[in-house]
This record gives sequence, structure tokens and C-alpha cells, in this order.
Amino acid sequence: MRTLTLSDIEFLIFAVRWTLLLSALAFAGGGLVGIIIALLRTSQQPLLRMLAIAYIRVFQGTPLLLQLFLVFFGGDLLGFGLGPWLSAMLGLSLNAGAFLGEIWRGAIQGVPRGQIEAARSLGLGYGPTMGKVVLPQALRLAVAPTVGFLVNLVKSTSLASILGFVELIRAGQLLNNATFRPFLIFSTVALIYFVICWPLTMASRRLEARLAQAYRR
Repeated sequence: MRTLTLSDIEFLIFAVRWTLLLSALAFAGGGLVGIIIALLRTSQQPLLRMLAIAYIRVFQGTPLLLQLFLVFFGGDLLGFGLGPWLSAMLGLSLNAGAFLGEIWRGAIQGVPRGQIEAARSLGLGYGPTMGKVVLPQALRLAVAPTVGFLVNLVKSTSLASILGFVELIRAGQLLNNATFRPFLIFSTVALIYFVICWPLTMASRRLEARLAQAYRR
């Protein structure tokens, strides 16, 4: 058993950068998938809605860890190894897309029906109606729950350690193997996660409060 050194702290801080980068890229990828899913869910075509519902049920109805495994080993089965980094990013993005799609679908459907009917009465088609009328209003409704989901996504990146990707949790495990100080190390890791997630949680609550005041007016 040895004491923690400055190099050990730097190792954890370096891992934080990978956690944040993985969270940002997974959120961006999930956002692209999510907007597609949300638009398909609100489409006038039954087949498109059914495809979106099937996607959501698959990714919300199975464990995220299992999805990461399928992406990681599926690449090898198809003849191209994605590696821990790409597997984690792709798996988290696909999973996030299902949840963001539902969040944004609810925001889209939360826009008053009269707004859509007014746009159509002006001769706007589906695309212009969504882009110029519905989505700008839905964005305001979706901001708070989207930020709340981002907090969960940051914590979910810890599952990437199972694939061998050295993010914050994996760095803590490696450091514990070298120092044999599990309580101190994992308490520090928990504190780092709290420092990352707490401001996001507070921002989400403030956004919800502002939206509530706006609706009261």
C-alpha cells in the first residue's frame, strides 16, 4: 500500500477529460439520432411512426451495458474492430437517441395544435411547418429535460470502463490496483462526478422554474 501522489491525481484529471469528451460526443450523436426519431414519431406516415417506436422500445427496453457489448463485439463479428472508444461512443449515441427522441417528441406534441393548423392554413407544408413554427417553440419546452438527461448520460459513460476504455471509473480502478486505497480513490471519483453533474442539475431546475413562470404569464 502506498500513498497517493501528484501523478495519481493528474491521472484522474486526465481521465476526466475523456469522460467529458465521451459525454459530449455521445450527446451530439444522440442528438442527431434523437431529432430523426422525434420527427418520425410525429410523422403522418404510420410506417415511419412504427419504425421509430420499434427503435425506442429496443433501446429503452434493453440494458445499456448489453448494447455496448453488442456494438463492441458486433464490429468484430462483421470483420472490423471498432475498439473501446468508438464502441462506447456509438453505443451511447444510439441509446441516447432513443431517450432524446422521446423527450423531443413530447416537446413537439406539446406545441398547441392551433399553431400547426395556422401554419397549414397559410400554405406551409410539413417541412416548413416543423422548421419555422413547431421546432422553435418545442425547443423551449425541451431544454430542461434535455439538460436533465445529459446529467444521466455523463454518469452512464462509466459503463465504458467495461470495454476497457479509460474514463474516470476505469482510471479509479487502475489507480486502486496500484495503491490499494479503494475508499479514498472511489470517494474522490464520486466527488468529481458530483462536481460535474451538480451544476447541470441546478441548471436544469432553473430552466424548469423559468419555463413555469413563463407559462403562468
